[in-house]
Amino acid sequence: MSLDLSSLEKAIDALRLSVTESVPRLPELPEPIRETLKAGVIQQFEVAYEQGWKLMRRWIAENVGAETVDGVPRRELFRRAAESGLIRDVDRWMDFHRARNETSHTYSSTTANEVFTLAVHFLPAAESLLSALRIRNN
Repeated sequence: MSLDLSSLEKAIDALRLSVTESVPRLPELPEPIRETLKAGVIQQFEVAYEQGWKLMRRWIAENVGAETVDGVPRRELFRRAAESGLIRDVDRWMDFHRARNETSHTYSSTTANEVFTLAVHFLPAAESLLSALRIRNN
């Protein structure tokens, strides 16, 4: 059974658009607008990350076996995704996971700036995941 990847495709498209439109312009904009654009990038990162790990989990359940992902911690899910060729760097995906958790539970300008920077770096990882899922999607 092939997975519907459209939710991840849309999330990555939205993240790509927000990154490519926002990041180059930030230095020239007033602070309130910079903060608003950063918040938009962070929100797009959150959506793309959530779609990414959920489709990763669904693909492994369908193609390797549900028992391999049922109830496993996120690090183990990412390890299994790397073994399946869906992602390359488990530790980097754990960084994305921690950043996503930070945006859910804490708000400070320091945290926002850190997550914003990581969100920009997430885009190529998300695109790589999508590419791997497309290749392996039966």
